[in-house]
Amino acid sequence: MTDYSSSTGDEHKYYFTDLLGTKIVWNGNKIGRLADMVVEENSHLPNVTHLLVHRPFGDPSLLIPWEKVKIFGRNEVVVHFDYIKQVEGQPDPDDILLKDHLLDKKVIDVEDRDVEIVYDLKMVLRNRVLYVSDVNISRYRLLRRLGLKWIAKALYYIRGETRDQKIPWTFVQPLPPNLDSFEGDVKLKILKEKLSEIHPAELADILEELDAQQRVAIFSELETSHASDTLEEVDPTVQRDLVAALKKERVALLLNEMTTGQAADILSVLPLSEAREILKLLKSSHQENARKIESILNRQEEHISNFTTGKLIDLPESTLISKALEQFLHEAKGRDVILALYVVDNEHHLKGVMNLKEILRAAPEKTLKEVMNDNVIKLKPENTLHEAFELFSRYHFRAIPVVDADGKLLGVVPYRDVMQLKHKFLE
Repeated sequence: MTDYSSSTGDEHKYYFTDLLGTKIVWNGNKIGRLADMVVEENSHLPNVTHLLVHRPFGDPSLLIPWEKVKIFGRNEVVVHFDYIKQVEGQPDPDDILLKDHLLDKKVIDVEDRDVEIVYDLKMVLRNRVLYVSDVNISRYRLLRRLGLKWIAKALYYIRGETRDQKIPWTFVQPLPPNLDSFEGDVKLKILKEKLSEIHPAELADILEELDAQQRVAIFSELETSHASDTLEEVDPTVQRDLVAALKKERVALLLNEMTTGQAADILSVLPLSEAREILKLLKSSHQENARKIESILNRQEEHISNFTTGKLIDLPESTLISKALEQFLHEAKGRDVILALYVVDNEHHLKGVMNLKEILRAAPEKTLKEVMNDNVIKLKPENTLHEAFELFSRYHFRAIPVVDADGKLLGVVPYRDVMQLKHKFLE
């Protein structure tokens, strides 16, 4: 329970439906239970202005201003005012009520297509103000509301799904005036304005919960790089459905943004005829990538060079740490491997490696040569997928560099590419 009358910067988080029914205490006595909350949208996030309290025995409802709340918690809310008649009342027609106007409403996108249902609202108490921070669309919250908490936990544990699927309130359009309890929806400005800000892994979770038509509608709004990253994150069955619904030219563009291992992993879940058609399109514009992907799909994995990506960060060994960090942060976007920096000489021979943590800890005036790890585990182009798998299993690196016979850096093999494909080719 939070006595925020003396609180300063502490932050407390709640779910709205967990607060419904909380007892309201005045002068040491219970006077009713929390039935709803009134919010206003006059800032970055909507904040609570009043508590709607239902009383027993048919007594008039109370509309208690938020500033009258002295202690706030899930078990009880303590309020203070002079006399009870002072706070008797009902919300105005223009007021926005969380339960009445938002809970269980449809979430629709900017094109007026259904996306999900508001099953709960996440709230944050910060600096004595209670905000709505997120719209929760997880069915886990619905099951909890129905009193099926243990079923919800078991179901989501078995499926391995996240319980907290939410849409930040910053993605929600301003609510219209005169909302009705039974009409009106929560409308998003998410697709065309904010969709690019959602992390691919979180977006993949949302896509997996939608039906096929909704999924394609949202995915089609993504720019190529973001769509490619998201496609890598979704479940193989969803990948197959998405790829089948997209134009083959679009799929080829997405696969070309990936490493060859990731592209092969996605094509491997498609019917052979579709995979060949997409590969044909890839060959017309990116012949070398297509050749590597085809080799992987044909299980010609004797050469690890098929899995190599050149999208890495490498810098000369004479580079100062201060400069290296600056370039590291600048160049990380668009790279397949960003947690390691590869140190090379003037002829591009691989001399050492550093991870981001080591760079941050190093003295800014030092050079990479002075602080790098020169004992580097490497692969050669002729090494096999099986040999790469053995090295990843032994050392747990996020990527392993590939060098030629002279020690020149050719690229890196990401951990994910090898470990995702090993069950297809090594078992």
